[in-house]
Amino acid sequence: MAERVVKVAVTGAAGQIGYSLLFRLASGEVFGRETSVHLSLLELPAAIKAAEGTAMELEDCGFPTLGKINISDSAETAFDGINWALFVGSKPRGPGMERNDLIRDNGPIFVSQGKALSRAAKDVRIVTVGNPCNTNALIAQHNCRDVPATHFSAMTMLDENRAKAQLAKKAGCNVGDVNIAIWGNHSSTMFPDFENGTISGKKITDVVKERSWLETDFMKTVQQRGAAIIAARGKSSAASAASACIDHMWRLMHPTPAGKYFSCAVPSDGNSYGVPAGLIFSFPCRSHGNGNYEIVKDLKISDYAKKKIDETTQELLAEREVVKELLIR
Repeated sequence: MAERVVKVAVTGAAGQIGYSLLFRLASGEVFGRETSVHLSLLELPAAIKAAEGTAMELEDCGFPTLGKINISDSAETAFDGINWALFVGSKPRGPGMERNDLIRDNGPIFVSQGKALSRAAKDVRIVTVGNPCNTNALIAQHNCRDVPATHFSAMTMLDENRAKAQLAKKAGCNVGDVNIAIWGNHSSTMFPDFENGTISGKKITDVVKERSWLETDFMKTVQQRGAAIIAARGKSSAASAASACIDHMWRLMHPTPAGKYFSCAVPSDGNSYGVPAGLIFSFPCRSHGNGNYEIVKDLKISDYAKKKIDETTQELLAEREVVKELLIR
């Protein structure tokens, strides 16, 4: 019988990613068989009925670890007393829409959710999945000053998983043999760091000797994988995004094995690799467990890598400029 309770809020819970995510949260996979999971589903009023249908299915799975399910269109109600906030819901990019338009449209959503989170929860970890996730996380964090900035993160684990899969296929190995981190923004400027990464303990560049492939086909595939999935499937990636969110949470909750690291977009401390303080920036990170982490400090950055890191930094600085009026100082 479950002895511990964890309360998890999921925004946009009736959407594609939410549907893929909720069952894994409820099953005991994330928090263990001795933990009762209380789910709080936040949706727009028009999608409450769909969320109710999802809740029915969750009940019908008969998960012993599933405690309560609450459904609400109020962020303050949904976030009351939660331990994890998974910001999945965001406005999707429409036809002909520029990235800056998307940033502006999503900004007010994350202002209101940040403020609601500040009023409703204290001991909480926040994972932003909805795009543009780095800047959405930045907006929420600035509007939620009662929660430590280091409790906010944005998900680049999907990009890491994509990079690992491509490298494993190329090297003919298992995905679990690959260790690589993503730098910067969850966008087409992200940098999968094949220079510092390893395959079975060896440098990636010693295993995959085609530097031209790493700099071109590999980079392009990882950076543009989301668009390729939409072109092939007619819908954006959902199951893989939900799986990456589970991976992200798991890595924050458990100590990172020696010699390993993982990708996590977190507030820059201003002392790491020249990234300006405060940007929600993906770094190689190591977890202490229980949601606490540190940025890996001792990686060597080549001129090539520095150029890539600078490019994604500049994009994030430009995005911050777009939403500067939404950031409480």
